[in-house]
Amino acid sequence: MSLAPSERAPATATPAGRGTPTHTGRTRPGRRRLLTRDSVPYLLIMPAVLGFAIFKAYPIADSLWISLTTGNGDDRHFTGLANYQRLLDDPLFWTALRNTALILVVQVPLMLGLALLVALGLNSTKVWLRPLWRLGVFVPSLTGLVAAGVMFSVILNRDAGLLNWVLSAFGIDRVNWLGSPFWARVGVVLVITWHYTGYNAVMYLAGLQGIPNELYEAAMVDGAGPIRRFAAITLPQLRPILLLTVVLSTIGTLQLFDEPYVLTGGGPDNATMTVTMYLYNNGFKYFDFGYASALAYALALIVSVLGILQVRLMGERR
Repeated sequence: MSLAPSERAPATATPAGRGTPTHTGRTRPGRRRLLTRDSVPYLLIMPAVLGFAIFKAYPIADSLWISLTTGNGDDRHFTGLANYQRLLDDPLFWTALRNTALILVVQVPLMLGLALLVALGLNSTKVWLRPLWRLGVFVPSLTGLVAAGVMFSVILNRDAGLLNWVLSAFGIDRVNWLGSPFWARVGVVLVITWHYTGYNAVMYLAGLQGIPNELYEAAMVDGAGPIRRFAAITLPQLRPILLLTVVLSTIGTLQLFDEPYVLTGGGPDNATMTVTMYLYNNGFKYFDFGYASALAYALALIVSVLGILQVRLMGERR
C-alpha cells in the first residue's frame, strides 16, 4: 500500500559542500586566488627583484668568489686572500690610488666651489636671459665622456691645440699638456671640471630657489650683510644638497676612467693611472680576473668608508 503524499517522510536537506555543489559565487576551499590585495605589491616588484638578482646580486657574489681564486676560465683554483695580499704589495696599485686621491682632493673642491658660484649668479634676478644661461651651463654635462675626452685631446694638443694657440697669442710658451706628468693631471682635472660643474650648479640652483625669501628679508632688517646672509642662511639651507654633491662627486672621482683613458691612456709614466684604469688593464688586457676582482672590492671598500665618513661629518646633527 502506497502512502499518501502528505504521509511520506520529509526529504533530508543536503549539507552544504556535499552532494550537488552550491553556487554561492565564492572560491572553493583549498583553492587560493593568485591576485589578492596582499599579493599584488609583490607581483609588481617581482620583475625588478628578478632583474637585480640576475644582473646585480649574482655578478657581485660571483666576483667575490673570483677574487679568491686564480686561473682562467673554468680552470680556477681557490687561493683565499692571496690576491688581496698581492694588492697590498703592488706598487702600481698604490701609484694608481695616489693619483686618484690627488685628483679627488684638487678637483672636487674646485668643481663644487665653481658650481656654487655659478648657481648663485644664475639665481640672481639681475642676470638677463637666465634660462639661456642655465641651459648653456648644463649643456656640457650632456656630452658623452668619450666625446669630451676626444674633444679635449684636440684642444690640449701641444702643437695644434686651441689652448696653446690662445696662450701663444699672449706670449706664453706652449704647454705640453698631455706629455708632462704634472700638466697631464691638470688636463684631466680641467676635463672633469668642465663636464660636471654645470650639473652640480643646477642642483645648487634648485636648492637656492627653495630657500624662503623671508629669511633673507629678516636678516636684512637685522642689518646682516651679503657675506653674513650667505654664511648664516644659504649654507645651512643647502647642507643636504652639499652633502649629496660631495658624496656623488667623491664616488665618481674614485671611479674615474673615461677621461684619463681617452686623454692619456694612464700616462705619461703612469701619472694619470687611476684605480679603475688599473682594474681594467688587469681584467681585459692581462685577463687576470681574480686580481681585477680583488681591485674592485678594494675600491668598493674605499668608496664605502669615505661615504660613511662624509655623511658622519657633514650630516645633520640631531
